[in-house]
Amino acid sequence: MPNPRLYKTEAIIVRQRKLGEADRILTLYTPALGKLDAKAKGVRKTTSRMSGHLQPLTRCLLQMARGHASDVITGCETLESFQPLREDLDRLSRALYAAELVDRMTAERVHSFPTYRLLLDTLRRLQQSANPDLVLRFLEMRLMDQAGFGPRLDACVGCSRPLEPEQHFFAPQAGGAVCRACVPGLAGPRVLTLNGLKVLRLLQRGSYNDVARVNVPPDLAQEVEHHLRSYIVCVLERDVNAAAFIERLRREERNTEPGTGNKEGQGAPCS
Repeated sequence: MPNPRLYKTEAIIVRQRKLGEADRILTLYTPALGKLDAKAKGVRKTTSRMSGHLQPLTRCLLQMARGHASDVITGCETLESFQPLREDLDRLSRALYAAELVDRMTAERVHSFPTYRLLLDTLRRLQQSANPDLVLRFLEMRLMDQAGFGPRLDACVGCSRPLEPEQHFFAPQAGGAVCRACVPGLAGPRVLTLNGLKVLRLLQRGSYNDVARVNVPPDLAQEVEHHLRSYIVCVLERDVNAAAFIERLRREERNTEPGTGNKEGQGAPCS
């Protein structure tokens, strides 16, 4: 007779933290159970056979036992290690951002297969995309929509009138795009160019293949990123920690470009 305490699940490991001297608590995102915490006993010991399979950003098949405080991982098998992400610091920083954003935007044990699929597709795309930042913009917009926080982009959030094809404003605290007439009195509105609005709408309505075919110039990409990041900070009431890691890597890359005069000892800090 099957043991009702035991079950198997596929999962992506999005976070880990130490527990005691040898254990870890892993935050998993699963297809059927949503997000949950699980205990990995003895995984920090050098003799542990599971430690190599239970790293963040790994897709695993897990054997689980239901517990009182948290479920316990009793066995594991790696399905995808996403090794190319671990070998490229820029791509790794984006993958860590994706995992943290999904962690912060989702509640525990709320079934959402579309979110699992979105995270899995994002990690796969980050391995090979020539524009990993655009991969993140697609994740951000779709995750906001799935969580019920998608910004309004079809009409002004103030007067509900359709937006004319011209420059408008983006107001995170108001919930989306704002026409010029409704801007007075709003907190922190930023200029939203017509092309910026078009890209945001494409991210919200189009498929990933539609988005990947678009050539987004650097200035426009920066505008879209600033709008979405400010909106995410407003929704979460805090920034995503990994966003600072991405910014640090960008600064270091700019400082090492030819002609920027990289100073001695200005490399990446030791961790």
